[in-house]
Amino acid sequence: MEYKQMVALSIHEALVKNDVKSLSKQEITKTLEVPPQQSMGDYAFPCFVLAKTLKKAPNQIANDLSANMESGLIERVEAVGPYVNVYLDKTFTGKAIVEEILNEREAYGSPSLGNGEQITIDLSSPNIAKPFSMGHLRSTVIGNALANIMQKCGYTPVKINHLGDWGTQFGKLITAYKQWGEEEKVKAEPIKELLALYIHFHEEAEVNPELEVQGRYWFKQLEDGNQEALALWKWFREVSLVDFQRIYQLLGVEFDSFQGEAFYNDKMEPVVNELEEKHLLSESDGAMVVGLDEFNHPPCLIKKSDGATLYATRDLAAALYRKKEYSFAKALYVVGGEQSLHFKQVFEVLKKMGYTWAADMHHISFGMMLKDGKKMSTRKGKIVLLEEVLKEAIELATENIESRNHELENKEEVAKSVGVGAVIFHDLKNYRQNDIEFSLESMLTFEGETGPYIQYTYARACSILRKGMNQVEIVEQSYQAFQDDKAWTVLSLLMKFEEVITHAYHQFDPSQIAKYTIDLAQAFNKYYATVRILEEDNQLGSRLQLVEATTIVLKEGLRLLGLKAPEKM
Repeated sequence: MEYKQMVALSIHEALVKNDVKSLSKQEITKTLEVPPQQSMGDYAFPCFVLAKTLKKAPNQIANDLSANMESGLIERVEAVGPYVNVYLDKTFTGKAIVEEILNEREAYGSPSLGNGEQITIDLSSPNIAKPFSMGHLRSTVIGNALANIMQKCGYTPVKINHLGDWGTQFGKLITAYKQWGEEEKVKAEPIKELLALYIHFHEEAEVNPELEVQGRYWFKQLEDGNQEALALWKWFREVSLVDFQRIYQLLGVEFDSFQGEAFYNDKMEPVVNELEEKHLLSESDGAMVVGLDEFNHPPCLIKKSDGATLYATRDLAAALYRKKEYSFAKALYVVGGEQSLHFKQVFEVLKKMGYTWAADMHHISFGMMLKDGKKMSTRKGKIVLLEEVLKEAIELATENIESRNHELENKEEVAKSVGVGAVIFHDLKNYRQNDIEFSLESMLTFEGETGPYIQYTYARACSILRKGMNQVEIVEQSYQAFQDDKAWTVLSLLMKFEEVITHAYHQFDPSQIAKYTIDLAQAFNKYYATVRILEEDNQLGSRLQLVEATTIVLKEGLRLLGLKAPEKM
């Protein structure tokens, strides 16, 4: 049930009674506001929007409109200056809200937008044979949350890990492995050993330039299909994926495709040919480009002067392949903001090629991860490994849980959910375009705007339900409990869950759901602190229904963000 739309319908019907047909129900829904204070009502309609049409003062319109509004949902309507303030019937609406949630369970709040259409999401995309650093966290968790949101809205997400598995670095790595590599060492610690070999190569190349020549030679051999080079490349790729998979399992992230850069090697030449056939290619300093003057952007480089293709060529090939393979309704690229121009150029080239579906492609950019105000790429000259951060977070969570609930069963599993969840939530509660200051200590507290705070609130609510199950069964049940202001604050938030998800979908913004779970947890904790939920009276049942409805929505909100919700903490 969409309560906002029902209020909009009531306003629309009141306007029609007065022969005012200037605003549609959809326009009224968009115009409705939530007052800054609960005492001012649940919704407010600003009558300025009708002043020009009706040639009346907004105050007069508000008076006329409030006198004509009727709905079983509405308790009362007040004209306050140019606003019509609408107060919902707390008992009737509250009962409808909790019954809807308890009936629909985790399906509650699902907007019907997608009809099963596919959305491709390009996320994570680390370079193979290199450590999975903190730099890859944002793309991974934002992309995963967006996939969950798209699925909630009725789409079928296709999560693509566009691995960095091609390029001249693999010629260098093959050279280094042939010179100094040991199979057993690589098998034992693949990424650590391959990185050491890569670093060793660059150190040696400074005094022996011949190594660079060998590196280029072996990449050329790889491009030409040399069996030895291909076998080593495949091995490096496989052991890297095994290593990455361990981190993805910790994060609870799965993929539908690991087709990386190498997959498109044989798909780029047809793109170049198509650009030539459509007379879109021109020469610039020996290189081949597509001019983008009409978009006020620099030309898109398609082929270098030596004939080598570039990232843009590869991304054009990937877009064409994915449209054919998945027939996507939208294509999302969850990649850092520094690639903004690149994606604008790729989308613009596709438009020039005549592909109108390029309008459905979106670069989901994000800010940087900072440590002490600086880009978090190094710590004392070393890469900040995501796995190490996650393990440290789990250790800190274990210490917190030990001090709070020493007898807790499944402590290890709970600590993992809390520690990893803290890292994910800390990222997603921030608007993705903003830079984030990283601090394990602040993100792991059980108070404030943190993942553990939401999880602990959920566990507390589950505890109340367990105790409530043992209470004396109440035959007569009253919903007067929903008249309580603290209860109504919780119910008002539960009512708005679908609206929040819809906004998060349209704006590709998981932070709206994260902020919503914070608001809901805070509202519930205020309710818990002031109301004797388990008191045995004829309102016990309705209070427990409210608690259960809150657990369902909190758990689903956390799931959409990629967090687990332990029932005990």
